[in-house]
Amino acid sequence: MAADASGKSNLTATKEELLQYYRDMLMIRRFEERAGQLYGMGHIGGFCHLYIGQEAVVVGMEAVKKDGDQTITGYRDHGHMLACGMDPKGVMAELTGREGGYSKGKGGSMHMFSKEKEFYGGHGIVGAQIPLGVGLGFANRYRDNDSVSLTYFGDGASNQGQVFEAMNMAQLWKLPVVFIIENNQYAMGTSVKRSHSDTHLYRRGAAFGIPGMEVDGMDVLAVREAGRQAVDHARNGEGPYILEMKTYRYRGHSMSDPAKYRTREEVDDVREHNDPLKRCEARIFENNYADEAVLKELDKEVKAIVKEAADFSLESPEPDPSELFTDILAEVS
Repeated sequence: MAADASGKSNLTATKEELLQYYRDMLMIRRFEERAGQLYGMGHIGGFCHLYIGQEAVVVGMEAVKKDGDQTITGYRDHGHMLACGMDPKGVMAELTGREGGYSKGKGGSMHMFSKEKEFYGGHGIVGAQIPLGVGLGFANRYRDNDSVSLTYFGDGASNQGQVFEAMNMAQLWKLPVVFIIENNQYAMGTSVKRSHSDTHLYRRGAAFGIPGMEVDGMDVLAVREAGRQAVDHARNGEGPYILEMKTYRYRGHSMSDPAKYRTREEVDDVREHNDPLKRCEARIFENNYADEAVLKELDKEVKAIVKEAADFSLESPEPDPSELFTDILAEVS
């Protein structure tokens, strides 16, 4: 079982690739910042789990996907939707419970879906998406379609019993599944050191013979290279693979969490020295791919898209009460 931290031998990218990764991460960052503002203004109800700080994970993994590969995750999911190409307007409208949302305003933050983009949620129950992700892998094997299921979950969910049941089945049948553990260090509010007897989460599949790797989840290129190894392993019929992404969320578990279980100094230190956007920006400057003016223009472009999404979400009507009775029953002959 490998413990390679990143696949550091090939952390290079073209100008077009690096600028695209930067833009995609920036889109997630600005979208989530705006979502946090809308929540504070009372336009988003219920729970809202922001992805700020973890952007490199999903953008790096998206870079190695092929058409037909699926994504499934838990409730910190807005970044995953944006990375796989879902419309920011539809995502924001769903967050605000409006008719123009991906689930017609009935799903909210945790329950969105897009068959077109092969995005299968968004699941509110901790760990519930993991056996579903294995089910997607089983469907791929059954159909012999060469697709891979990217199944995301957090360090807290890695302790759920269904994780191990799903991993056993995935390895037993050599299913094309990549388990991506987004280890942001604190789960719902308890540090990994206090809640895990083995803090090396990539070893969670050791009992089943599933290989794994620990990855610098704050470096988009490290994620991409490790992701390529894992996805190739699964696509080539060798079975599942585990990637433990060492990442960090800047906000609380949800918008209602004051995050008093860690110090402000700790968060500021990560922001200053290990931020995924700053690290990507540094690579851009080192390679003379762009200057500060270009990145500012990118930021301006992204902010305009996010503003348009926010405006659309507030202008879209609320669902008609009759929608309560739709999409709850499928009649089959």
